[in-house]
Amino acid sequence: MTPLISSWEDYQRCYAESVADPAGFWKREAEQFVWEKPFEKTVEWNFEEPDVQWFIGGKTNITVNCLDRHIERRGDQVAFLWEPNEPGESTRSLTYRTLLAEVNRCANALKARGIKKGDKVVVYMPMIPELSIALLACARIGAVHSVVFAGFSAQALSDRVDDAQAKMIICADYNRRGAKHIPVKAVVDQAMDLGCNSVKTVLVYNNTGKEVHWSDDVDVWWHDLVPQQSNKCEPEWMDSEDLLFILYTSGSTGKPKGVVHTCAGYMVYSCYSFRNVFQYKEGDIYWCTADVGWITGHSYIIYGPLLAGATSLMFEGVPTYPDAGRFWQICDKYQVNQFYTAPTAIRALMAQGDQWPAQYSLDSLKVLGSVGEPINEEAWNWYDQHIGHGKVPIVDTWFQTETGGILITPLPGITDTKPTYASYPMPGIQTILVDAEGQEITENEVEGLLCIRFPWPSMLRTTYGDHERCRQVYFSSFKGLYFTGDGARRDADGRLRIIGRVDDVINVSGHRMGTAEVENAINEHPNVVESAIVGYPHAIKGQGLYAYVITQDKALDDAFRQEILEVVTREIGPIAKPDKIQFVEGLPKTRSGKIMRRILRKIAAREESNLGDISTLLNPDVVQSVIDGVLD
Repeated sequence: MTPLISSWEDYQRCYAESVADPAGFWKREAEQFVWEKPFEKTVEWNFEEPDVQWFIGGKTNITVNCLDRHIERRGDQVAFLWEPNEPGESTRSLTYRTLLAEVNRCANALKARGIKKGDKVVVYMPMIPELSIALLACARIGAVHSVVFAGFSAQALSDRVDDAQAKMIICADYNRRGAKHIPVKAVVDQAMDLGCNSVKTVLVYNNTGKEVHWSDDVDVWWHDLVPQQSNKCEPEWMDSEDLLFILYTSGSTGKPKGVVHTCAGYMVYSCYSFRNVFQYKEGDIYWCTADVGWITGHSYIIYGPLLAGATSLMFEGVPTYPDAGRFWQICDKYQVNQFYTAPTAIRALMAQGDQWPAQYSLDSLKVLGSVGEPINEEAWNWYDQHIGHGKVPIVDTWFQTETGGILITPLPGITDTKPTYASYPMPGIQTILVDAEGQEITENEVEGLLCIRFPWPSMLRTTYGDHERCRQVYFSSFKGLYFTGDGARRDADGRLRIIGRVDDVINVSGHRMGTAEVENAINEHPNVVESAIVGYPHAIKGQGLYAYVITQDKALDDAFRQEILEVVTREIGPIAKPDKIQFVEGLPKTRSGKIMRRILRKIAAREESNLGDISTLLNPDVVQSVIDGVLD
């Protein structure tokens, strides 16, 4: 493998080289992988269409590079350590050799149920080794996986299955999370009742042994199908630009968008970014606490670490079960070297008190990571002092589902760190700030809109089934630029701080929630006339969801609020439930009828003294009545 970036001077050299000759830079990175047919050209691109292609003409298979190529040297090295939800239960470990055999069995099982190259498979599973096996089995035979976070509702699952026209759903009987056993097979059954007409097989892993509803027409037990298969499965050689996976993410309109990632570019960048961001060295134990339902889990639990030949930890449970020391107990138990989690988890554990981490040595840690949202300074300092003991560098990483991998981050021990700043772009990532008219802002100590002006290998290629939506959302705002949708600040030294979304998407506990998606769910209640969702500062989540709701013929009480929460849970899932619901007589609107969420955001944040000019609103009088009813 190519050497890791090793110093500030080395970073500057790599970055300059990646900008001066992007094709040459990424060609060298790609050549370390196994190609059944070498690529003929490194990159072609056009942001107008958009049309981006990397490693053109090449054929490869990501599982060959995750597994087969490691067998000779590290076949008996552990690929995954697995820690169960319940402390004291049996742990598991899978070597690279064992993992390859299990992936091949699962791949053959998929083929036995008629799954072939190009078919879509939705995966709705807990954080168990079989989740990684299922994803890799899809990739082995060229099927396209689409993981749906197993906290989403039956309606949300059904919508995603129908959009992808998936032929199979892979799930468990129940998920175990802390003290809860979540009936995910029952959710799949409900989703099947709502649609999912394309699904021919529901493959069910027996995770808890609890009883589930069964349909012999479609349901198949994992243990009846997979273990009987051969542990040999020839890989399907994939064109560089063939689909690898679809991952759905909330947009500013109600319909979730299926972000498409392709085989070779994603492979090259997820490996490169993993190795350098975490400075992973042979023999290290790496742990990312994310769920594979999000892009972090795809790139930094499954693909990046396996491509790099790493040993990773997978954890089924939650950070506060059975107590708030669980993360730190696991770090000591496995002597974790790189630990990667979300600011929401850090704030939640910080609120439980310093006595929990104080019980553990945490002296194996070499890198601390933060992901999902900008980390606030108080949480950064607590993480630094109580987990890193002031000696462990923190990498505050920024990326998106659409970017495939980390784009802006400090490099541990190489670039300096500054609380709340994601710092500098990775080599190959040409970030710029522009003003509202698209003019580049070149000076420092400024704020602007974060854009990228050259493609990188792991960027999205399209939104599934709707290429025009991809063009409109990411490439239409500023000619020749990818617009991230985020605002950013650049300090005097050129470090970048992500300020947050500038569209109607809210970052709740690191998960993007489209305001339209939540509003559409609330509006399903027969007694809701109209609603508006905004984000507001939340001590644990970073941003909470604040709902303004106009009603008719209904008592405005907590029972009605509970009904609204139940509708949102049914339509999307508990993750989208508003934290506060304020009943209002009207909403501030422009004369064209657009809800002025800017005003509602400031009211929810108790900044009503700074609303700006409201005289041009269609109904300026409604603003004071909203202020009078604001919830603490």
